[in-house]
Amino acid sequence: MANEYRTNNCGELRIIDNGKEVKLAGWIQRIRNLGGMTFIDLRDQYGITQIVISDEKLKKQVEELCTECVISVEGKVVERSSKNAKIPTGEIEIEANSIQVLGECEKTLPFEINSEKIDINQVKEELRLEYRYLDLRNEKLHNNILLRSKIMKTIRNKMDEMGFAEIQTPILANSSPEGARDFLVPSRLHPGEFYALPQAPQQFKQLLMISGFDKYYQIAPCFRDEDPRADRAPGEFYQVDFEMAFATQEDVLKVIEELIPTVFKAHTNWKVDEGPFIRIPYKEAMEKYGIDKPDLRNPLIIQDVTSLFVNSEFNAFKDKTIKAIIVPNGAMQGRKFFDSMTEFAVQEQGAKGLAWTKIDEQGIAQGGISKFITEEILNNLKENYGLKNNDSIFFIADKLETAQKIAGQIRIELGNRLDLLEKNVYKFCFIVDFPMYEYNEDEQKIDFNHNPFSMPQGGMEALNNKNPLDILAYQYDLVCNGYEMASGAVRNHDPKLMVKAFEIAGYKEETVEEKFGALYKAFKFGTPPHAGAAPGLDRMVMLISDSQNIREVIAFPKNKKARDSMMNAPSKVEDKQLKDVHIKIDIEKTEE
Repeated sequence: MANEYRTNNCGELRIIDNGKEVKLAGWIQRIRNLGGMTFIDLRDQYGITQIVISDEKLKKQVEELCTECVISVEGKVVERSSKNAKIPTGEIEIEANSIQVLGECEKTLPFEINSEKIDINQVKEELRLEYRYLDLRNEKLHNNILLRSKIMKTIRNKMDEMGFAEIQTPILANSSPEGARDFLVPSRLHPGEFYALPQAPQQFKQLLMISGFDKYYQIAPCFRDEDPRADRAPGEFYQVDFEMAFATQEDVLKVIEELIPTVFKAHTNWKVDEGPFIRIPYKEAMEKYGIDKPDLRNPLIIQDVTSLFVNSEFNAFKDKTIKAIIVPNGAMQGRKFFDSMTEFAVQEQGAKGLAWTKIDEQGIAQGGISKFITEEILNNLKENYGLKNNDSIFFIADKLETAQKIAGQIRIELGNRLDLLEKNVYKFCFIVDFPMYEYNEDEQKIDFNHNPFSMPQGGMEALNNKNPLDILAYQYDLVCNGYEMASGAVRNHDPKLMVKAFEIAGYKEETVEEKFGALYKAFKFGTPPHAGAAPGLDRMVMLISDSQNIREVIAFPKNKKARDSMMNAPSKVEDKQLKDVHIKIDIEKTEE
């Protein structure tokens, strides 16, 4: 049966269709009244077609219309006298003989949508999110959402090819201590009890392995009540969650090395690193890059020069760990650059200072702390650390963890300011050998560093005999261009190991049984070794689309305060609704 609104879309007609009677429908992108004739650019998801109107009655009808009205146009395809090579339909236009208004639009828009007239990023984001349905008409944003759909299809095809079964897991689950705060859902049928939205399908995917499924995956929604950040959507996000029975760490990494390049190569013309990806131990990553998600497009490396300054008279270096970053040809930068980098380190990163010097063409240290760079130190830097004439060098001195962290941020800032990053390329690496535990300074106790369900390297012997802070885990992250893109682990599938691992982090066996009861019980009924990971879908689309903000690749995201300003969520509910779920609100009124 013929469609009553259109015979073709706005992106498919060509010169070969010349003379055809057609019907198109879409949004008015632009109206141009040239006196004798009026032109309309008609837009839908597939493209733009020019409509030409010469009939006086139709011209009067068009005078009542404005951009973003939805219309249907009947007419004949004709060859354009003035062709437009910028669009695929640019050789033809439609001579209109009738126009039907399908959806009127207010004459004044909240903001301009046409990307030819304005950069959408100049519009306040809060306004864009309030009228997201208008925002999504912008070509770049619209294409991001379509790209997301195509990426998901590629993922599903590849996972199916690799033998994974797609299985959905519950959204209403139990609350468990997995790092972030849970979103809680009160139960009407069970007064005083709550469901929790899953932070990840962690326990369910492990239970699927215990159930005898060999390879599971799903594009899973995850919910975490945590502060928003640029590379993660507030409240909810999606991940490509997968798990494998009888699998080692290497088995999982091979799956990622096959999946990720396939997806990226299918949807970008940038250069894509192909596996095997570089493996970088966590400790090495912190030493060389000062961060556990290094951007390998940046050629700068952090080096430890503490031993060179043991006898230095520079008080700021005494009894400190000293990290150095050598910038090739950095001596050409003026004093203003070095002062601005010091300001960045102190004011934005909390450093006590940022020492520097530069090496002139004769190989002599000039400026900054050059008077403390003795000939012996300078020669050592040249012979053992790669310092050359015309280079500059930055020094960060503090206790080890702080020096690493600040040096990591200095490295990133230098790479950006000096435009050192390799262009149009995706650089991948795995960070491996994460510490199993870390020391929580706030609570003065041992905590899990990563995933509490991970298998410790060395098993029970390590848990019983090693310093907890020295125990490594079979945990791994995939990093791409400075973003954590996936996280995973070999799972702890032994109930005795699980209890001991949680005991070190301060959890009693009764607590483990209460919080993770299903796993604790299931582990006693024949559990295969298993492992998995979860690449982040939102970040994947953000990287492939070369977007700077993760909200640009999500159809209906929350704002920076985790609010949906279009749907007005979260919002207050009626007392009757609260009574149904046995809840009373008792909160002091506070100003936002």
